[in-house]
Amino acid sequence: MTLYERVAQAQAKGETVAICTIVRAQGSTPRNVGTKMLVYADGRLYETIGGGTMESKVIEEAQAALQDGQPRLLHYRFVDPQRGDVGVCGGEMEVFVEPIPPPPTVIVIGAGHVGKAVTHLAKWLGYRVLINDDRPEFCNPDFIPDADGYYPIPTVELPSQVVMHPWSYLVLTTRGVPVDVAALPVLLETPAAYIGVIGSRRRWQTARKELLAAGVSEEALDRVVSPVGLELNAETPEEIAVSIMAQIIMLRRGGDGRPMAAH
Repeated sequence: MTLYERVAQAQAKGETVAICTIVRAQGSTPRNVGTKMLVYADGRLYETIGGGTMESKVIEEAQAALQDGQPRLLHYRFVDPQRGDVGVCGGEMEVFVEPIPPPPTVIVIGAGHVGKAVTHLAKWLGYRVLINDDRPEFCNPDFIPDADGYYPIPTVELPSQVVMHPWSYLVLTTRGVPVDVAALPVLLETPAAYIGVIGSRRRWQTARKELLAAGVSEEALDRVVSPVGLELNAETPEEIAVSIMAQIIMLRRGGDGRPMAAH
Protein backbone atom coordinates (compact mmCIF):
# COMPACT_ATOMS: atom_id res chain seq x y z
CA MET A 1 0.00 0.00 0.00
CA THR A 2 1.41 3.38 -1.01
CA LEU A 3 1.59 6.44 1.21
CA TYR A 4 -1.29 8.09 -0.61
CA GLU A 5 -3.38 4.93 -0.35
CA ARG A 6 -2.78 5.06 3.38
CA VAL A 7 -3.95 8.68 3.44
CA ALA A 8 -7.14 7.64 1.61
CA GLN A 9 -7.61 4.79 4.07
CA ALA A 10 -7.24 7.19 7.01
CA GLN A 11 -9.82 9.50 5.44
CA ALA A 12 -12.28 6.64 5.10
CA LYS A 13 -11.78 5.79 8.79
CA GLY A 14 -12.09 9.42 9.90
CA GLU A 15 -8.48 9.64 11.05
CA THR A 16 -6.21 12.68 10.92
CA VAL A 17 -2.73 12.24 9.43
CA ALA A 18 0.18 14.50 8.53
CA ILE A 19 2.36 14.24 5.43
CA CYS A 20 5.95 15.33 6.11
CA THR A 21 7.89 16.10 2.91
CA ILE A 22 11.51 17.15 2.44
CA VAL A 23 11.18 20.19 0.17
CA ARG A 24 14.79 21.40 0.25
CA ALA A 25 18.06 19.61 0.89
CA GLN A 26 21.44 21.31 0.57
CA GLY A 27 24.78 19.67 1.20
CA SER A 28 24.99 16.37 3.02
CA THR A 29 21.58 15.31 4.41
CA PRO A 30 20.08 11.95 5.42
CA ARG A 31 17.47 11.88 2.61
CA ASN A 32 16.71 13.66 -0.65
CA VAL A 33 14.08 16.20 -1.73
CA GLY A 34 10.67 14.60 -2.16
CA THR A 35 11.10 11.98 0.56
CA LYS A 36 7.89 11.66 2.56
CA MET A 37 6.78 10.30 5.91
CA LEU A 38 3.28 9.83 7.25
CA VAL A 39 2.51 10.59 10.91
CA TYR A 40 -0.70 9.42 12.55
CA ALA A 41 -2.38 11.02 15.54
CA ASP A 42 -1.73 7.93 17.66
CA GLY A 43 2.01 8.08 16.96
CA ARG A 44 2.22 5.51 14.18
CA LEU A 45 4.60 6.23 11.32
CA TYR A 46 4.89 5.16 7.72
CA GLU A 47 8.24 5.56 5.94
CA THR A 48 11.08 7.75 7.22
CA ILE A 49 12.73 11.04 6.31
CA GLY A 50 16.08 10.13 7.81
CA GLY A 51 15.66 9.13 11.42
CA GLY A 52 17.61 10.54 14.32
CA THR A 53 17.05 13.80 16.15
CA MET A 54 15.73 15.57 13.06
CA GLU A 55 12.99 13.04 12.47
CA SER A 56 12.00 13.09 16.15
CA LYS A 57 11.59 16.86 15.99
CA VAL A 58 9.53 16.60 12.80
CA ILE A 59 7.26 14.02 14.45
CA GLU A 60 6.71 16.39 17.38
CA GLU A 61 5.80 19.20 14.99
CA ALA A 62 3.51 16.88 13.03
CA GLN A 63 1.66 15.93 16.21
CA ALA A 64 1.22 19.63 16.99
CA ALA A 65 -0.04 20.24 13.46
CA LEU A 66 -2.61 17.49 13.91
CA GLN A 67 -3.89 19.37 16.95
CA ASP A 68 -4.13 22.87 15.49
CA GLY A 69 -4.64 22.00 11.82
CA GLN A 70 -1.89 24.39 10.67
CA PRO A 71 0.86 23.41 8.20
CA ARG A 72 4.49 24.06 9.05
CA LEU A 73 7.71 24.69 7.15
CA LEU A 74 10.62 23.49 9.28
CA HIS A 75 14.30 24.29 8.83
CA TYR A 76 17.13 22.10 10.16
CA ARG A 77 20.93 22.33 10.02
CA PHE A 78 23.29 19.37 10.30
CA VAL A 79 26.42 21.15 11.49
CA ASP A 80 26.90 21.60 15.23
CA PRO A 81 24.69 19.72 17.75
CA GLN A 82 26.25 21.82 20.53
CA ARG A 83 24.43 24.81 19.02
CA GLY A 84 21.12 22.95 18.74
CA ASP A 85 21.58 21.47 15.27
CA VAL A 86 20.15 18.02 14.56
CA GLY A 87 23.30 16.38 13.24
CA VAL A 88 26.83 16.72 11.90
CA CYS A 89 26.41 15.77 8.23
CA GLY A 90 27.10 19.34 7.18
CA GLY A 91 23.94 20.12 5.22
CA GLU A 92 20.62 21.87 5.63
CA MET A 93 17.08 20.65 5.13
CA GLU A 94 13.54 22.02 5.03
CA VAL A 95 10.51 19.84 5.76
CA PHE A 96 6.94 20.80 4.97
CA VAL A 97 4.39 19.33 7.39
CA GLU A 98 0.85 19.17 5.99
CA PRO A 99 -1.95 17.98 8.29
CA ILE A 100 -4.69 16.15 6.39
CA PRO A 101 -7.92 16.44 8.37
CA PRO A 102 -10.58 13.78 8.10
CA PRO A 103 -13.71 14.56 6.09
CA PRO A 104 -16.38 16.43 8.06
CA THR A 105 -18.55 13.76 9.63
CA VAL A 106 -22.14 13.93 10.80
CA ILE A 107 -22.88 11.26 13.41
CA VAL A 108 -26.63 10.74 13.73
CA ILE A 109 -27.65 9.17 17.03
CA GLY A 110 -31.22 7.94 16.77
CA ALA A 111 -32.53 6.32 13.58
CA GLY A 112 -36.12 7.53 13.68
CA HIS A 113 -37.85 9.67 11.07
CA VAL A 114 -35.77 12.80 11.74
CA GLY A 115 -32.53 10.82 11.98
CA LYS A 116 -33.29 9.22 8.65
CA ALA A 117 -33.94 12.64 7.07
CA VAL A 118 -30.76 14.14 8.56
CA THR A 119 -28.73 11.20 7.26
CA HIS A 120 -30.10 11.60 3.75
CA LEU A 121 -29.56 15.39 3.67
CA ALA A 122 -26.09 15.32 5.24
CA LYS A 123 -24.93 12.73 2.73
CA TRP A 124 -26.36 14.80 -0.13
CA LEU A 125 -24.44 17.80 1.21
CA GLY A 126 -21.20 15.86 0.98
CA TYR A 127 -20.63 14.88 4.60
CA ARG A 128 -19.42 11.50 5.74
CA VAL A 129 -22.38 10.14 7.71
CA LEU A 130 -22.51 7.53 10.46
CA ILE A 131 -25.71 6.30 12.12
CA ASN A 132 -26.07 4.90 15.63
CA ASP A 133 -29.10 3.35 17.29
CA ASP A 134 -29.33 0.46 19.74
CA ARG A 135 -32.26 -0.91 17.73
CA PRO A 136 -30.79 -3.03 14.90
CA GLU A 137 -34.11 -3.04 13.03
CA PHE A 138 -33.63 0.71 12.40
CA CYS A 139 -29.85 0.98 12.22
CA ASN A 140 -29.23 -0.81 8.94
CA PRO A 141 -28.86 -0.05 5.20
CA ASP A 142 -32.34 -1.31 4.38
CA PHE A 143 -34.03 1.22 6.66
CA ILE A 144 -31.53 4.05 6.09
CA PRO A 145 -29.62 3.47 2.84
CA ASP A 146 -27.50 6.64 2.82
CA ALA A 147 -25.03 6.21 5.69
CA ASP A 148 -21.33 5.40 5.41
CA GLY A 149 -21.39 3.34 8.59
CA TYR A 150 -23.93 1.69 10.89
CA TYR A 151 -23.48 1.14 14.63
CA PRO A 152 -26.39 -0.80 16.16
CA ILE A 153 -24.91 -0.53 19.67
CA PRO A 154 -25.63 1.43 22.85
CA THR A 155 -24.41 5.00 22.36
CA VAL A 156 -22.15 4.77 25.42
CA GLU A 157 -20.03 2.34 23.37
CA LEU A 158 -19.83 4.58 20.32
CA PRO A 159 -16.68 6.59 21.21
CA SER A 160 -14.75 3.33 21.49
CA GLN A 161 -15.88 2.30 17.99
CA VAL A 162 -15.76 5.61 16.09
CA VAL A 163 -12.96 8.18 15.86
CA MET A 164 -14.44 11.52 16.96
CA HIS A 165 -12.54 14.73 16.27
CA PRO A 166 -13.05 18.49 15.82
CA TRP A 167 -14.59 17.76 12.42
CA SER A 168 -17.34 15.60 13.96
CA TYR A 169 -20.90 16.90 14.30
CA LEU A 170 -23.10 14.88 16.63
CA VAL A 171 -26.86 15.05 16.10
CA LEU A 172 -28.97 13.34 18.76
CA THR A 173 -32.37 12.66 17.19
CA THR A 174 -33.20 10.32 20.02
CA ARG A 175 -36.46 8.95 21.34
CA GLY A 176 -36.42 10.50 24.80
CA VAL A 177 -34.68 11.97 27.83
CA PRO A 178 -33.44 8.61 29.22
CA VAL A 179 -31.47 7.96 26.03
CA ASP A 180 -29.94 11.45 26.13
CA VAL A 181 -29.01 11.19 29.80
CA ALA A 182 -27.31 7.84 29.23
CA ALA A 183 -25.42 8.96 26.12
CA LEU A 184 -24.28 12.52 26.79
CA PRO A 185 -21.67 11.97 29.53
CA VAL A 186 -19.44 9.96 27.18
CA LEU A 187 -20.18 12.15 24.14
CA LEU A 188 -19.24 15.29 26.05
CA GLU A 189 -15.77 13.85 26.62
CA THR A 190 -15.11 13.82 22.87
CA PRO A 191 -13.63 16.75 20.91
CA ALA A 192 -16.66 16.94 18.60
CA ALA A 193 -17.31 20.40 17.15
CA TYR A 194 -21.07 20.21 17.69
CA ILE A 195 -23.41 18.25 19.93
CA GLY A 196 -27.05 18.95 19.14
CA VAL A 197 -30.00 17.39 20.92
CA ILE A 198 -33.49 17.35 19.43
CA GLY A 199 -36.55 18.23 21.46
CA SER A 200 -38.28 21.06 23.25
CA ARG A 201 -36.66 23.41 25.74
CA ARG A 202 -38.55 21.66 28.49
CA ARG A 203 -37.17 18.29 27.44
CA TRP A 204 -33.61 19.62 27.51
CA GLN A 205 -34.15 21.30 30.89
CA THR A 206 -35.29 17.93 32.25
CA ALA A 207 -32.29 16.12 30.78
CA ARG A 208 -29.87 18.81 31.92
CA LYS A 209 -31.18 18.63 35.49
CA GLU A 210 -30.68 14.85 35.55
CA LEU A 211 -27.19 15.14 34.08
CA LEU A 212 -26.18 17.76 36.65
CA ALA A 213 -27.43 15.46 39.39
CA ALA A 214 -25.30 12.68 37.89
CA GLY A 215 -22.19 14.84 38.19
CA VAL A 216 -21.83 16.29 34.69
CA SER A 217 -20.47 19.82 34.92
CA GLU A 218 -22.24 23.00 33.83
CA GLU A 219 -19.31 23.78 31.56
CA ALA A 220 -19.65 20.46 29.76
CA LEU A 221 -23.41 20.81 29.37
CA ASP A 222 -22.99 24.29 27.92
CA ARG A 223 -21.52 22.58 24.84
CA VAL A 224 -24.91 21.09 24.03
CA VAL A 225 -27.12 22.84 21.48
CA SER A 226 -30.76 22.19 22.34
CA PRO A 227 -33.28 22.65 20.90
CA VAL A 228 -31.21 21.76 17.87
CA GLY A 229 -31.29 23.63 14.58
CA LEU A 230 -32.15 27.10 13.32
CA GLU A 231 -35.63 28.53 13.85
CA LEU A 232 -37.49 27.83 10.61
CA ASN A 233 -40.84 26.82 12.14
CA ALA A 234 -40.04 23.42 10.63
CA GLU A 235 -42.62 20.68 11.03
CA THR A 236 -41.83 17.65 8.86
CA PRO A 237 -38.76 15.44 9.43
CA GLU A 238 -37.29 16.76 6.21
CA GLU A 239 -37.81 20.39 7.24
CA ILE A 240 -36.30 19.69 10.65
CA ALA A 241 -33.30 18.10 8.91
CA VAL A 242 -32.84 21.29 6.87
CA SER A 243 -32.92 23.31 10.10
CA ILE A 244 -30.30 21.09 11.73
CA MET A 245 -27.94 20.92 8.77
CA ALA A 246 -28.25 24.69 8.24
CA GLN A 247 -26.99 25.19 11.78
CA ILE A 248 -24.08 22.81 11.22
CA ILE A 249 -23.13 24.56 7.97
CA MET A 250 -23.33 27.93 9.73
CA LEU A 251 -20.96 26.70 12.46
CA ARG A 252 -18.56 25.06 10.04
CA ARG A 253 -18.39 28.00 7.64
CA GLY A 254 -18.49 30.78 10.22
CA GLY A 255 -21.88 32.17 9.22
CA ASP A 256 -24.24 34.15 11.45
CA GLY A 257 -27.65 32.88 10.35
CA ARG A 258 -28.96 36.30 9.29
CA PRO A 259 -30.95 36.68 6.08
CA MET A 260 -28.70 37.36 3.11
CA ALA A 261 -30.61 40.59 2.46
CA ALA A 262 -29.58 41.86 5.91
CA HIS A 263 -25.88 41.81 5.02
